[in-house]
Amino acid sequence: RGLAQRVVEVGGEVIGVEQHRLQVAREERNMTRIFNIVLLLSASTPLGLGFSFSITPATRLLGTKLAAMAPLDQELESWASSAGYGQIDKAIPAGSSGWASFRKVTVTNPPEKDGKPVSFFVKSSSRSAEEMFLGEALGLQAMYECSGQGEDSLRIPKVYHYGDYSEGKGSLIVMEYLNLAGRSDDRALGKAMAKMHLAPATEAAGNPDKAFGFPVDNTIGGTPQPNPWTKPNSGTKEWIEFFRDHRIGHQLNLAGDSYCSNLWENDIAPRLHLIFEDLHGEKEIKPSLLHGDLWSGNIGSADGKPSIFDPAVYWGHHEAEWGMDWCAGLGKSFWDGYSSLIPRDEGFLDRKPLYDCYHQLNHYNLFGGGYIGSARGHLENLKKKLDAKEKAK
Repeated sequence: RGLAQRVVEVGGEVIGVEQHRLQVAREERNMTRIFNIVLLLSASTPLGLGFSFSITPATRLLGTKLAAMAPLDQELESWASSAGYGQIDKAIPAGSSGWASFRKVTVTNPPEKDGKPVSFFVKSSSRSAEEMFLGEALGLQAMYECSGQGEDSLRIPKVYHYGDYSEGKGSLIVMEYLNLAGRSDDRALGKAMAKMHLAPATEAAGNPDKAFGFPVDNTIGGTPQPNPWTKPNSGTKEWIEFFRDHRIGHQLNLAGDSYCSNLWENDIAPRLHLIFEDLHGEKEIKPSLLHGDLWSGNIGSADGKPSIFDPAVYWGHHEAEWGMDWCAGLGKSFWDGYSSLIPRDEGFLDRKPLYDCYHQLNHYNLFGGGYIGSARGHLENLKKKLDAKEKAK
C-alpha cells in the first residue's frame, strides 16, 4: 500500500518527481512493478484500497520510461550516448537461444556504412562477457579485418561493443545488423574465402607474432576448443604439433575411444610429418585466419555479398578449413573461385582425412552415434597413406 500511495504522489506531483530524479532512480526497481500494473488500468479504476489512480500523460510517459529501464536498457543507453550515437530509438526482440537473447536496435544518431544508417544486433546474457562473448567478438573482429571491405570480400558484421554490465549481473555484445539471406554466388564465396585466408597475420588482425592459435580459447559447437599460441613466426613444424595436440589429441581425450586413441598414438601421430613433406621452403605453412566451423548452416549472403557466421575462429593451415565440407555443399563453382587465388597443393588429399577426422570426432563428442565410425575410418585411411609413404622411402 505504501508503494501504491507513492504512485499517487507521482501522479499528483510530476514536476516534483522530475526535480528529484536521483531519488526516483534509487526506487526504480520497486516502482517498475507498480507502474506496469498502473499503466494497464484506465484513468480512474478503483482498486479497493480506499483511493483511485489518476494517470496524466506526463505520468504515463514517466512510468513507461522507468518500467523500461532494465539493466540491458541502461547499458544500451549508456553505450549509445558515450559512443556519440544519441539515444536508443527502437529495441525490437529478435529471438533467443538457450544461453542468450537477441534484439535489433536502432539509435537516433547512427553511424553510416556505404551511405546508409547502421542498425545493431544485440546479444545479451546473464553470464559474463568473458564466458559468453569475448571469443565471438575477437573472432568477428579478426574476420572483419582479414576479409577487407572490397567488392570481392566477405560481408562480416562489425563489432561495436562488448562487455559486462556496469551494474548488475549480465553481459552483451553489439554488432552491425545484417539482413541475412540464403547462399547466392558460390564462386564469389570461394574467392572471398581465399582472400580471407591470404590476409597476413598482423597486430590489427590480432596476431602480431604470426603464430598458430588464437588470443582466447573458444568453442566449436558446444565443445571447448583450446587455442594456445605457438611460437612467433611459426611454420609447418609448429602447425603439425598444434593440430596433433590441440585438435585431434584433444578430441580423442574427450571421446574416450580406445581403438581411435591407440591408432592415433601408436601409428599416426609419430609419423604425421610424412603427409606434410611437400609443405616446406617456399610452401611453408603460414597462419591463415579460419572460420573454423564452415558448413551450410553457417553460410549465407547479405547485401549481395557472401557472408559466413557462427565461427570457431583460430589461425591455422588454410586446408583445415575444409574439414566440414562433407556437409557444406561446396561444388565446382566454389572451388573454381577459391583456387583462382589459392591453388590446391599436391598433398591436399593425403591430409584431407586428418582434417575431416577432427570434425567427425567433434560430432561424436557432441551427438554420439555413428560419428565415431566415421572418425575411425578417417584414421585408418590416414594410417594407410602413412604406411605407403614410409614404404616408398
